[in-house]
Amino acid sequence: MYPALLLLALSGFAAARFSFAQDVHVYVAPSNKPTWTGDQFPTIQMALDHAPDPGLGGRLYIHIAPATYHERVIVSPNRPRTTFLGTGSDPSQVVIVASQNAKSAGGTFFSETVEIIAPDFQADNVTFENDAGRTGQAVAIAVNADRAVFKRCRFIGDQDTLFANYGRQYYVDSYISGGVDFIFGNATALFERDEIHSIRAGYLTAQSRTTPSQTTGFVFDHARITGGDTGGKPIYLGRPWRAFSRVVFLNSSMPENLSPQGWSPWYKNQIPQEVFYAEFRSTGPGARPESRPSWSRQLSAKEAARFGAIPFLAGSDHWDAPAEAASLP
Repeated sequence: MYPALLLLALSGFAAARFSFAQDVHVYVAPSNKPTWTGDQFPTIQMALDHAPDPGLGGRLYIHIAPATYHERVIVSPNRPRTTFLGTGSDPSQVVIVASQNAKSAGGTFFSETVEIIAPDFQADNVTFENDAGRTGQAVAIAVNADRAVFKRCRFIGDQDTLFANYGRQYYVDSYISGGVDFIFGNATALFERDEIHSIRAGYLTAQSRTTPSQTTGFVFDHARITGGDTGGKPIYLGRPWRAFSRVVFLNSSMPENLSPQGWSPWYKNQIPQEVFYAEFRSTGPGARPESRPSWSRQLSAKEAARFGAIPFLAGSDHWDAPAEAASLP
């Protein structure tokens, strides 16, 4: 009898929790003076740590007031379905920044300003920055989560700015800058209508696929590649961090200071055997397919179609990343 009653009580609790699941909205502003009605916190991490639980299926929305937030932020696994919403007129008004580098933090993978571990994360109108400068590896954001969406965001650093490491990730209408290997990792990531800005001579990507069976890789669709003053030295689209590195550029604009080869081996004079480095309909002064190395490729329209946002990111759950991004404010 007692086990039956306990089971009934637990079932009722679970049903009640599910029925009360709802979106939760909290606010972050650096001033103690209330800015909005409802829960307000002075830091983003405090909001993550203390906001009410939305319940199963609910989403936590963190509205962030214009300011520069000097803090390190972790979106832990117990905060799935979290959304950062910058409330400024553009992403430069809401900045999350720290200054750790590999030496000060005890390694590259401890240097990030923001780490995303929880699935179904979203960010809109926010800047993620590591301002350690030219001091070696210094990560602005590490994304180790499935179904992550970044819309109208900025990612600013020097070496290793964006660690897109695990899961499916979608970056749209955003800006990413750095100097060396500044988009790296082994996520299944698609970058659509983004500006990728190299602040000096170096490599845009260092993708790390380890086997040909992995569905991972970086795809840039309608990207605009730009370069600052490189002192006459070239920039490269990427170099293989791991043997089966996969990077694809579709319908993207290439700058004049892009190396005619476009791609680089990891080691000088190396001939990569297993990489998948490809372009489709590149434009601009740096689009020189005749100068690309033999171990890269130019795709046909049919080949390029498989790297669109829907087929590349859908997965077994048929995730529609562009539709999710369109639903953001």
